[in-house]
Amino acid sequence: MKWFFGLILFIFIHNYARAQTYTLDHYLELAKNNSPLLKDLKNQIASSQLDSLRIRAGYKPQVNATSTGLYAPVKNGYGYAAAITNEHTLNALLGINQSLDSKKNIAAQVDAITLLSQSVGNTAKISEQDLKKAVTAQYITAYGSLQQLKFNQEIVTLLNHEEDLLKKLTRTNVYRQSDYLTFLVTLKQQQLQLLQSRMQYKNDYATLNYLAGVADTSYMELQEPGIQKTYTPDVNNSIFFNQYKLDSLKLANSKTLVNFAYKPKINLLADGGYNSDFASQPYKNFGVSVGFSFTLPIYDGGQRKIQYHKLSLEEDTRKNYKAFFDTQYRQQIAQLNQQITGNESLLAQIDEQMKFSESLIKVDTQLLQTGDLRIADLVLAINNYLSIKNLKTQTNITNLQLINQLNYWNR
Repeated sequence: MKWFFGLILFIFIHNYARAQTYTLDHYLELAKNNSPLLKDLKNQIASSQLDSLRIRAGYKPQVNATSTGLYAPVKNGYGYAAAITNEHTLNALLGINQSLDSKKNIAAQVDAITLLSQSVGNTAKISEQDLKKAVTAQYITAYGSLQQLKFNQEIVTLLNHEEDLLKKLTRTNVYRQSDYLTFLVTLKQQQLQLLQSRMQYKNDYATLNYLAGVADTSYMELQEPGIQKTYTPDVNNSIFFNQYKLDSLKLANSKTLVNFAYKPKINLLADGGYNSDFASQPYKNFGVSVGFSFTLPIYDGGQRKIQYHKLSLEEDTRKNYKAFFDTQYRQQIAQLNQQITGNESLLAQIDEQMKFSESLIKVDTQLLQTGDLRIADLVLAINNYLSIKNLKTQTNITNLQLINQLNYWNR
């Protein structure tokens, strides 16, 4: 009895494993998690945040410990001039340096890093959309191959059934041997088509695994993609236009940094410790010192105006690219919507034609049983059914691909 229940359990698990299918979301999640590019961009964003902290840390008091020693011997009047080298010196100091740059200058430098981080983040979103589009396109292709495989299997099953019936009718001289052979040629062609479609599905499925970063040579059944047209956001909220906004902000920030480069700069410094030339009472040479440095740019040969002009040219280039992309974007959205509408209309007509083809096959099957059908008419009806069914599959897959292309711009 135990072995009986064990057998039942094995059959259940086996059938469950065979019935298991994968969804589009499954592959999108795998591709996202396995993508080295997305991981790289994520690390770049984290690195930019550290750069912001580093800049702020650079404007805090900088404390350093330094020590130098020198011994320049003079023997019989030979040696370095003592007035220059002091013959022997030693110092051990603890110094503090504090820059007094304005908070606006520091904020502008931090903003430059923040804008760079936001730009990388926007690039990551676009890269994720690129990956999603590529994986979805391949999933749709593989799903189309699967549908073609199932259809070919359905046709072969139908023809096998008709072949058994026709063989019996041929033996009873209802049909001629040549009629049977004509039908048999059609059956063999469809069997070859079935083998080819199975190989095509395996190849498309393997390519899907490759894009998702999955090392698996087996293949399973794919569920219907189930993608629908989504709302395309306003250009002001689109990640594809956001890059131009960020570029504009970066150029404005660069101009601000140029301005701060020509502001006065003040540094305060202080140190304390031991500094002696051992000339007199070296044990008393402990002390402290304070000071400052002041820098005011006055003339740089016109470099400031040159930098302004370069930034102006970059802004003009940005505007030209944005205007051109805006035209392309709107045209592509309109074109994709137009193509999708046309395909949906075509699918409705194909479904209507499918009904006639299926009805004709049923009528021909009934006539075949009574011997009132020419085999040439049956073969013609089957070929017409194959053509319209293939057209439906191709049109449906094309429509899904168009929706995928349209949904690419929905973020």
